[in-house]
Amino acid sequence: MNAAPPTIRKQDDLPGATRLEAQGLAWLGQAMADGGACVVPARAGDGWIEEPRLTDGRVTAAAAEDFGRALAVTHAAGAPAFGAAPPGWDGRTQMGRSDIRLRPHAVETGAPRRWGEFYAEDRIAPYIGPGLDTGTLSAADAALLERVCGRLADGDFDSDQPELTRRAAAERGAGIAVARTHGDLWTGNVLWVPTAEVADWAPAAAGRGPRREDAEAETVPTVSATPPTSHERRRNRGAEGTVGVLIDPLAQGAHAETDLAALGVFGQPYLERIVAAYDEASPLADGWRERVGLHQLHLLMIHVFLFGGGYGPQAVAVARRYA
Repeated sequence: MNAAPPTIRKQDDLPGATRLEAQGLAWLGQAMADGGACVVPARAGDGWIEEPRLTDGRVTAAAAEDFGRALAVTHAAGAPAFGAAPPGWDGRTQMGRSDIRLRPHAVETGAPRRWGEFYAEDRIAPYIGPGLDTGTLSAADAALLERVCGRLADGDFDSDQPELTRRAAAERGAGIAVARTHGDLWTGNVLWVPTAEVADWAPAAAGRGPRREDAEAETVPTVSATPPTSHERRRNRGAEGTVGVLIDPLAQGAHAETDLAALGVFGQPYLERIVAAYDEASPLADGWRERVGLHQLHLLMIHVFLFGGGYGPQAVAVARRYA
């Protein structure tokens, strides 16, 4: 009899935090069957979450490109509004110590907020006052960040979502395109796992990116009387290779460019390959390179809030380009 695979169990650092993490993983994981990024499976209980202990290996160029294409599918799964929490959110639980603002998982009544309004109100402005209070930000720094928020709210930096996200939103009849994002996609929250290791829990299409008409037979599972065995799934996926797996999300409705920008904050090997493959699968809006710093600003402001120190000058240096 085979021994049970090793697992990792995490306890709440704040009441309900692990439950919210599990909800986010499940929400992101819904896109796997359509070729979306692999998402670690989890089960949760009262104050805890448990996941398989995955082998974190080294990213390859091929795995990076596959991940870029798959992430485009995950984003295109969509969200009802900017700042929307995963389904099942209780309206109270916050995502860790970052004190991030969430909205109910529902379409906003009235005119939906544009991205710039959301990003200014919920992702930048809440951290300016605390940074000023702790001395991490000066009065001049705070004024600079407030100018950026003003420009965001005025729509100066609003841009289209990538093509797949935009097209999927139109097909759903959404008034505004919102991506389903990981929300904290720094390099440490993507594990590069041997493909054979995910075969027992990831759908066959997971991690492969959007379906192509000329290869649909390869990406649509054949209906049979019995489900494929783990050996067959492993053979179909390939016994060798590496696949990117998402962990530890702050899952939310946001702009797809924010997830891509976050990958570059602390350095991601083969980032250019990830973005190029993403752009091939789901073309990014014109000018996306000039907006990378702006989309990184939220993650930097969270670090200003949590850690202070040199993150204040770093955030201000980025913000100066958009003031």
